[in-house]
Amino acid sequence: MSHSSMWGSISGIIRRDLLLAMRRWSDAAMSLFFLVIVVSLFPLGVGPEPAVLRTIAPGVLWVAALLTCLLSLARVFTPDYLDGVLEQMVLVPQPLSLLVLGKVLAHWVISGFPVVLLSPLLGLQFGLEGEALGVLVLSLLLGTPTLSMIGAIGAALVLGVRGSGLLVALLVLPLYVPVLIFGAGAVTSSVAGIGGEANLSLLGACLVLSLFLAPWATAAALRIALE
Repeated sequence: MSHSSMWGSISGIIRRDLLLAMRRWSDAAMSLFFLVIVVSLFPLGVGPEPAVLRTIAPGVLWVAALLTCLLSLARVFTPDYLDGVLEQMVLVPQPLSLLVLGKVLAHWVISGFPVVLLSPLLGLQFGLEGEALGVLVLSLLLGTPTLSMIGAIGAALVLGVRGSGLLVALLVLPLYVPVLIFGAGAVTSSVAGIGGEANLSLLGACLVLSLFLAPWATAAALRIALE
């Protein structure tokens, strides 16, 4: 399979999913609204003390980003499963793992990339500034695609199962823990003045590993779900 054909398949899936998401823009907007509301409530509940807000900021922002990704996982495969598109994807000559990679990248553009864009504004609510804000954005830029990759495996495993929302959360939350620790740890280290390079490197390693393994694992889970 040529590189042009490979990238053409991936880009075609991404364009299709982005167009469908624009038609159902309220679903993506609801996830972002949830993120903004959850993050904005913490300063009101904890109080205006700057030191306290800077201390809790990394954990709050990363947990909110994780939950936002979790809420949107049902939209990765379920619509295509219900209308028969997934069955056609299995039959086409292109490798299913490539098509899965396109769908996961589209999911990240819809639900993860807006989180990255909003993160500086949300970080300002907690008194983050300068280098800490930059580390927050970079950690989310590295971590949110990994969350989408891992989440796609869980979404594929529970595809078509009743009560799949709770099941996918039980499956992927333990796998999300390392990403959460490294992401929040990078920002915490930056706030403390000791730099977050080590945690960012670990986030990058998680991203590379998920890019290699998650599409194949997800494709295998989809084939099992469709049998």
